[in-house]
Amino acid sequence: MSNSSSVAAPSRVAMLLAFAAVYLIWGSTYLVMKFAIASMPPLLMAGTRYGMAGGLLYLVMRLRGEPRPSWRGWGHALLIGICLLGFGNGGTTFGVLYLPSGTTSLLVATVPMFLALLGWLSGVTPRPTRWVSVGLAAGLLGMYLLAAHPSSAGVPRPGHPEIGVTLVLLAAVMWSVGSLYSKKHQPASSPFISGGMQMICGGVAMLILGLLRGEADGFALAQVTTKSWMAYAYLVTFGSIVAFTAYIWLLRVVEPALAGTYAFVNPVVAVLLGWAFAGEVLNPQMLGGAALIVLAVVLVVLGGRRKKEVPAAAPEAAVEV
Repeated sequence: MSNSSSVAAPSRVAMLLAFAAVYLIWGSTYLVMKFAIASMPPLLMAGTRYGMAGGLLYLVMRLRGEPRPSWRGWGHALLIGICLLGFGNGGTTFGVLYLPSGTTSLLVATVPMFLALLGWLSGVTPRPTRWVSVGLAAGLLGMYLLAAHPSSAGVPRPGHPEIGVTLVLLAAVMWSVGSLYSKKHQPASSPFISGGMQMICGGVAMLILGLLRGEADGFALAQVTTKSWMAYAYLVTFGSIVAFTAYIWLLRVVEPALAGTYAFVNPVVAVLLGWAFAGEVLNPQMLGGAALIVLAVVLVVLGGRRKKEVPAAAPEAAVEV
């Protein structure tokens, strides 16, 4: 008997709850972000959100006996946090100002495609398989449909969809760069400590950038609506802590490719929620682009599941939403 056989298998209920958290909570964060920044400065909201969540996660793990990370580890966390959260989540947060939350989530879903392509070009991962290549082609066509026919329904700043598309795609590229860098530069041995460190560093980076942009000028807490406060609390607790912890746990008890299926479930959830609660329009072009991108992510994630390199970046993708 192997050592692993002596470890109690996780219950079906626990696994269902964990998958529900990853699928539904992360899928909902795109719409909830829109509610939060309706009366909050974007970067200050995102920065304090991740700073608080990362600080709580780091403190809890240190109190549970996790060793103190090195200064070198903090340096890695700073670089990864800037890529994943400063550019990644920061760009996404700005994106929902110009794009429907459903469209934003679909563009963010291109991360596995950029991971496969950039990983191959940089020599970090092997050449994409035939199915992954088909997925990349389908994803490019899906992105074209979304970028060429954007909807402005329910958008806080309508009339400039090209800004939103550029910001979100740049965020997806930088998220992929940070994920690839993290493959060989982990901040700490514990994934929970690493996640907390990255959220702290990324949160501080967004706070500094927000202050430099002047987001604090003329801003008062009294102007924040109850709806925005509720959205903010949801993002800190459920979006950044509960779902992230559930995802890290899933990576330990199921195959990484199975845990990574959130990448093509989240956009579907986000599109439906945006349509149901924010008046976002589901036009034929968006539906076609959505179908192609979801198909592309399925092919990229599952078509490359035999390669250890592609799923290895999945733990870092957990922090984005």
